[in-house]
Amino acid sequence: MGEARDLWGRVRHAPVGFGGSVLGNLYQSIEESEAIEAVHRAWHCGVRYFDTAPFYGMGLSEKRLGEGLRDLPRSDIAISTKVGRLLDPTSEVLPQMRDGFADPLPNTVRLDYSYDGVMRSFEDSLHRLGVDRIEILYAHDLGALTHGEMHLHYFEQFADSGYRAMDELRSSGAVDAIGLGVNETAVIDQAMAIGSFDCFLLAGRYTLLEQDPLNGFFDRVADHGARIVAGGVYNSGILATGTGTGQPVYFNYEPAPSEVIARVERIEALCSEAGVPMAAAALQFARAHPVMATALVGLGSAELVDHTLALAGTPIPESFWASLKSEHIIADNAPVPAPVARQD
Repeated sequence: MGEARDLWGRVRHAPVGFGGSVLGNLYQSIEESEAIEAVHRAWHCGVRYFDTAPFYGMGLSEKRLGEGLRDLPRSDIAISTKVGRLLDPTSEVLPQMRDGFADPLPNTVRLDYSYDGVMRSFEDSLHRLGVDRIEILYAHDLGALTHGEMHLHYFEQFADSGYRAMDELRSSGAVDAIGLGVNETAVIDQAMAIGSFDCFLLAGRYTLLEQDPLNGFFDRVADHGARIVAGGVYNSGILATGTGTGQPVYFNYEPAPSEVIARVERIEALCSEAGVPMAAAALQFARAHPVMATALVGLGSAELVDHTLALAGTPIPESFWASLKSEHIIADNAPVPAPVARQD
């Protein structure tokens, strides 16, 4: 129990966790030095939880995160990575942009949620990160949203043996906690029926635009004894950039439909009236539910680290949240953040 409390203390040490997808050149390349500087800046600003995955840049994110953390106190840091995709080196010429990552490492991706696949993925991640253990291990992207008609095949593979591998790693002390890193709630409900999990990284399903998990899902997670790590708090960007940039706006990785744009425009108007940055409201709202352990935000530069932590500490009046509820933008039963004291 002491180790578990220490883990969640590190996860919650700062208002946000470090999302490592950007270190893998998500959508655009960043320099190695910029990536490592972002990791260092985050740690010096109090961030102690760093998330990555083999899929991010086909191993590039893990390598960069490991390099960035190398000279920092390991006992202060919680790292999470993921299993379910194995990386195979290749000499073939590959596109510069693959699966949303620019200039990834020359590896191909092979889905494998089996016992052997989980164990190999874990060992490969230790090597790329340059560490001897990992605090949180997630099974990555199980679910119909990712795998479509192959969902049942991969879930059965995980249920038959992949879960056993993760449970053994936890029992041996190689990891402190296990869970799923996914984009949907249905597969988490399926998983809770076949095993015991500590946490779930849930991307994009609990935001200013989506609160379906309030309809019983969060209660089931709490009853299971698990926590949620919020990802995708900006719904693929629209809650950070707003609608007036003149550029295409995205919602859940696709061009935003007109009804979503209209809803965001109303949120923007209420934010303007209250003097609140919409990104601050989105970030703070996602963290406010008691089942939330923290929120992850992609942090690819020192400047973005500073900006995100400023958003997390932006004072937001209670009247703003009351306005969102009165206009049915957020649910009446949605917990809202406690007021943040202004710093004079």
